[in-house]
Amino acid sequence: MTDSPEQQRRVVARRLRTALTRLPHWWPLPVSVLIGTAAGLSYGALATPQYEATSYAMAVAEGDTDPAAALGYAQSYGRLTTSDATLSYAQGAAGEPVRELRSQVTSETSPDSPMIAVTGTSSDRHKAADIANAVIEAVIVSSGHVSKDTGVKLIKFTHAMTPDQPVSPSVPLGAAVGAAAGGLLGGLVLLVRPRREGWSVSAQVPGPTAGGTGAAQDERELVR
Repeated sequence: MTDSPEQQRRVVARRLRTALTRLPHWWPLPVSVLIGTAAGLSYGALATPQYEATSYAMAVAEGDTDPAAALGYAQSYGRLTTSDATLSYAQGAAGEPVRELRSQVTSETSPDSPMIAVTGTSSDRHKAADIANAVIEAVIVSSGHVSKDTGVKLIKFTHAMTPDQPVSPSVPLGAAVGAAAGGLLGGLVLLVRPRREGWSVSAQVPGPTAGGTGAAQDERELVR
């Protein structure tokens, strides 16, 4: 007599449960490490390499302007670096539309010096340098339009150079990061999973004294 599909599913589920109970309790850890390593290898091998190039500009006080004002204007111009107005001006030299530049340009400023760093990111290493230089030039030109009113102008400090190496993870690094993440996940699974039912270890119970010597004997009992 042939078993029904429902009975077959129950048999398979029963066998699967039996197989899992025979595995060591720490089995999720190596499995998670293997999965994480495979994922990291895949990402490192298949992901498109990304390059970054950075150019710098400095705010300089002119005439009788307080030099401390340059620091404040550097912070302001740094925030304007990724604005639509700046990116629209830079898109021609960068060779990218504004919607693409929004995700390809980042800027940083320092609380201690009137310096602005503009970083361009692209899968083409030459394009990354072009983006950084185009955006920093756009900011410098914009600042020049109001320099007579602000008393502060921006000057280019360094030119973005074409990067030689990508900043995206390599295959070995991706595998290492994936293995570490998998090990962490597997450890968390071991911490939160319920303990197996059946056997537990009781606390140490002091045994009876032997021969009136008063020496206590501890024994460990297994309670089923």
